[in-house]
Amino acid sequence: MPEPTTSTADGAATRPRRTALATGPGKLLVTLYGIVAVGATSRSLVQLTMNYHKAPLAYSLSAVAAVVYAFITLSLVRGGEGARKAALTCCALELAGVLTVGTWTLAEPSAFPDATVWSDYGMGYLFIPVILPLTGMWWLRSGHRAPAAEAGS
Repeated sequence: MPEPTTSTADGAATRPRRTALATGPGKLLVTLYGIVAVGATSRSLVQLTMNYHKAPLAYSLSAVAAVVYAFITLSLVRGGEGARKAALTCCALELAGVLTVGTWTLAEPSAFPDATVWSDYGMGYLFIPVILPLTGMWWLRSGHRAPAAEAGS
């Protein structure tokens, strides 16, 4: 079934924009970021509301991670060059956060009486927090975009 077309002000037919995230690997990336965003948000809300006094630094960092995951998910879904650049920047910040917090939790465990999403490089999340930004940055930088003919103007 052919894709519907729309008309511009001058009457020229254009095809709707398609992003590379409409493909299988792109959908998987968005899905994984969405799942991790929900998991991190849920975990941080429970930690902050029920046990904030126990480990305020760890629980606050979990909330920061949740915000980063949610922003990246929304940027990937939104599409477009600006959103791609924002997602790429956030993936780099996410990776820096995972590496910093992961190293910090190993070097000074007493600073983290309870785990964060990024503790021990995301070991509690099967290392997805360290793998996901690497995969996201590779995907976003490797030119997985719709061809110019399909992307419209």
